[in-house]
Amino acid sequence: MSYKKLVPFINAESEFPEKVIARAEKYGFAGADELFIYNYSKMESDREEFIATMKKLEAVIDIPFVVGMYVNRFEDVKKAFYTGAARVVIKHEIMPDKAVLDEAVGRFGADRIIIEIDGNEPFEQIPFPVDTLLLKHVDTGGSLPKRIMSCGKDIVIRDSLLRNDLVDLYELPKVTAVSTNYYEDKSIYKVKNNLTKAGIEVNTFASSKPFSEFKTDEKGLIPCITQDYRTGEVLMMAYMNEESYNQTLETGKMTYFSRSRNELWCKGDTSGHYQYVKELHLDCDADTILAKVHQVGAACHTGEYSCFFTELAKRDYIDTNPLTILKEDFDVIVNRKENPKEGSYTNYLFTKGIDKILKKCGEEASEIIIAAKNPENDELIYEMADFLYHMMVLMAEKDLTWADITRELANRRR
Repeated sequence: MSYKKLVPFINAESEFPEKVIARAEKYGFAGADELFIYNYSKMESDREEFIATMKKLEAVIDIPFVVGMYVNRFEDVKKAFYTGAARVVIKHEIMPDKAVLDEAVGRFGADRIIIEIDGNEPFEQIPFPVDTLLLKHVDTGGSLPKRIMSCGKDIVIRDSLLRNDLVDLYELPKVTAVSTNYYEDKSIYKVKNNLTKAGIEVNTFASSKPFSEFKTDEKGLIPCITQDYRTGEVLMMAYMNEESYNQTLETGKMTYFSRSRNELWCKGDTSGHYQYVKELHLDCDADTILAKVHQVGAACHTGEYSCFFTELAKRDYIDTNPLTILKEDFDVIVNRKENPKEGSYTNYLFTKGIDKILKKCGEEASEIIIAAKNPENDELIYEMADFLYHMMVLMAEKDLTWADITRELANRRR
């Protein structure tokens, strides 16, 4: 789906790392499409601190982020991407060597490197080897539209504060996003709703079916099952009416109807445990809503993460769900590292150290290659499982988690 992006920016040069991360998380919850976070300091120590902050950020937010930093050598670009950044911005006026830019584009692609340039400069005359330019200090009038068209690039406008001419910025030719330093208390969803009314196509919640097509009870209520969007765990069940459903779409926060209090109820207004909407689905009979959310804190009023914590009956079974098997096996490996068990092969590997673990990973990788040459797959399955186990031991040794790996895989889909 093609839409105009709203991308808040954070100047990390003037913020403490903890505040940068906290602000980024709030922007993500508030409806930002991406984040642009920059620190153009030329000091090596500042760059290293900034990279470390971005690595921490990548574990907190679930929207793409773009990193802007001073690039002195190709290694700087690599470090920026290794934080999990979707794209890297290089500032034209402090770019020391175009050869570094050419190498970065050659390695990561013209679509993942952005050049930031002053909109008053003759950017349309410079043959940048990238797909996107970030323009600052622009005026929507004058010759800018013509200059943008003649440069042949996608354009991101970096604007300082929320301006009344935001619609004018989005209507400029080739403009794919506006990056603005929204304050934390601004409702980005409200801004997006206003942009939609002005005819700008943005990424917001719009129901594919009107509430009138839902099958409700005699009081106009429909049950809603709420799920953790990452794990699929069922968190709670509550009811919605048309007003609460529409408010959920407008705010991006789950809002229900309380039957006992006979009023709307935005989950988290009292506890702070908000549920930020990721997806809404309607079942085949149109009489139940499924909401997939980012749950802050606990969903249950008892303090339990899920309301469904009381086990009534259970039968033993073999769980082959890869989402749970890989996590459970990894948890056992981490437990062995933290709580050694005599006679454990896993503890033997940890005791021998990194060189032994790497040797085993290399051996298992070789055995996969050999097994793959066989016509039958039985041996290949066994060797792949063996490799995954040793890879997880390596992950635990290096203090990595499955979330670190899956986030990197998610970045590669962009």
